[in-house]
Amino acid sequence: MAKLTKSEAKAHAQAIEMLAKERLTEDEKEFVFRNWHEGANHINGSAGAFFTPYDMAFDFSFDVGGHRVIDLCAGIGMLSYAVHYRSRFGERTADITCIERNPDYVAVGKKLLPEATWIQADVLDVLDMGLGRFDYAISNPPFGNIKRERNAPRYSDRDFEFHVIDVAAHLADYGVFIVPQGSAGFNYSGKQFYERQKDGKAVKFQKLTGLHFDAGVGVDTAFYRDEWKGVSPLCEIVCVDFAEATKADDGDRVVQLPVAAIAQHANDNSPVQADLFGDAA
Repeated sequence: MAKLTKSEAKAHAQAIEMLAKERLTEDEKEFVFRNWHEGANHINGSAGAFFTPYDMAFDFSFDVGGHRVIDLCAGIGMLSYAVHYRSRFGERTADITCIERNPDYVAVGKKLLPEATWIQADVLDVLDMGLGRFDYAISNPPFGNIKRERNAPRYSDRDFEFHVIDVAAHLADYGVFIVPQGSAGFNYSGKQFYERQKDGKAVKFQKLTGLHFDAGVGVDTAFYRDEWKGVSPLCEIVCVDFAEATKADDGDRVVQLPVAAIAQHANDNSPVQADLFGDAA
């Protein structure tokens, strides 16, 4: 558990009091999102659980569209709340499904975003659930070498963010993710200019999966680096077009891999155990 400052502890206690109410106002929800501290009762490092800064989540939402949205490793629903809030001003409100394994986070998330469908589950088990196809998959996943029980369909190395992106590729037409800059395939945040990475783990993952990582609207996340709780990661918002990348071109015939076969392949991977925390999420 993190050691909170007096002001952090006081604000966290106020957030808990608000969560005891049957219904929260929008102002109260914002207060909880900003001040409910994920490290107060949980060991963040081993699980990689670091929630997205509130204002950064709303910048993130500019890259998200569609109607059906799935939030993988949703935490207390920060990203989903921002997407839901913005979608209310469109033609129809987003239909959001939140996947989160921590029951405490799910309980808080249900109070903050009751409009979403909340499922307490491991993100690497999602392909077995028959949830159907989504327009967008979103996530601020744990970063680095996080302990897990199984692998994604195509990826079996250490970086958890790539496991989540690989799972998302088989669930949605598009994806938007917050990842460490070293896992983004490009350098933009905190830099003088945009540049593609020519080597490294992100380049290898894109070659493995046939995916291409883009910068979307181009949010410089370095602006929010001091607004994370307990960490200050240099990260990027990565956008991926899954719709074309998940199709295999067999001459003139295009083949879409069935989800059932993908899930079975995921089960065939040997589980990898790791207890060393790599990067902040």
